[in-house]
Amino acid sequence: MSARKLYLDRAIGETRGVVTLDGAPERLLIVRDGDGPLTQLGARLVGRVRKVEPAFASAFIDLGGVEALMAFKPDARPVEGQAIEVEIRSEPRDGKLATVRLIGPAEGKPRLLTAAPDIAEQLSFLARDTPIIEGRQARAMADAAEAEALETIHPLPGGGDLAIEPTRALVAIDVDVGERKGQDVKRVTRQANHTALAESARLLRLKGLGGIVVIDLVGRGHDGNALLTAARTAFSPDNPGVAIGPVGRFGTMEMTVPRRGRALRDILGDGAGGLSDLTLALRLIRRLEAAAASDPGGRLIATCAPSVAQAAKPYGETLAARIGARFVIETNPDWPRDRLDVR
Repeated sequence: MSARKLYLDRAIGETRGVVTLDGAPERLLIVRDGDGPLTQLGARLVGRVRKVEPAFASAFIDLGGVEALMAFKPDARPVEGQAIEVEIRSEPRDGKLATVRLIGPAEGKPRLLTAAPDIAEQLSFLARDTPIIEGRQARAMADAAEAEALETIHPLPGGGDLAIEPTRALVAIDVDVGERKGQDVKRVTRQANHTALAESARLLRLKGLGGIVVIDLVGRGHDGNALLTAARTAFSPDNPGVAIGPVGRFGTMEMTVPRRGRALRDILGDGAGGLSDLTLALRLIRRLEAAAASDPGGRLIATCAPSVAQAAKPYGETLAARIGARFVIETNPDWPRDRLDVR
């Protein structure tokens, strides 16, 4: 039976929660200071129907400064200007609006009624009756989960690897048997495909990816029923909403997986393939905090690119209040943005 553990890292500027599955990171939840509460998953609000699009069976809902999209059935078409209570069912991503589900009629102006569950509550929901680990162990696990979530190619237990690459239309997963050992080719490919399905499910949850997923399996002459059973088991934690198709004639398996939270790349990235200044700044602050803990009386010098130093400034003030003003953050305009040094 698979075992899950929970970790909670309360850092300056952000809180990170990790769920591990048999020791490997399965989910990484991140909430940063300043994140808007109106479109966080699970928040309940009063919204106002701004515009109804009957052709798409959708309505645009004003949540009070931000907009969301709500699907409706033909016999439950909302009225423009109507106040309704809604719940965020998926967060905004890739320039697309958040989506909401209708709770019922409401009164008054658009406003937040109930904030989304915090990360500790979300972790407890994902693995009930499991203690939450905090402190240094949680920080190390959060750092490891973040690093794995940002990778493209992932090794498979027993040999081989899989590559996960999201596009605008779908998420493509390529399975490679690599140097996997064994004389029986069919047995080797069967084991690789079953392992790849389990790892694909875990990594998609870790990365926060979903939508249409296409997995390019290895080998030929697949046992379609066995693979379908393995896929249903692997993706069962993502229900409701998972739909899995049979293995196609070209050896691919297609499925749809619900997207509820933001993709980790959207949270950590700058939109151009790199990490954002904020992500790098928070890493720098964590390194300074760790260095201060290991050298209680020492003075510290951090060096980074100017844009990262600017993003780190408010968090540096918070750190100084904790450990004292015994560090400085210097800039080097010739350094790449992802180079961070603490000494």
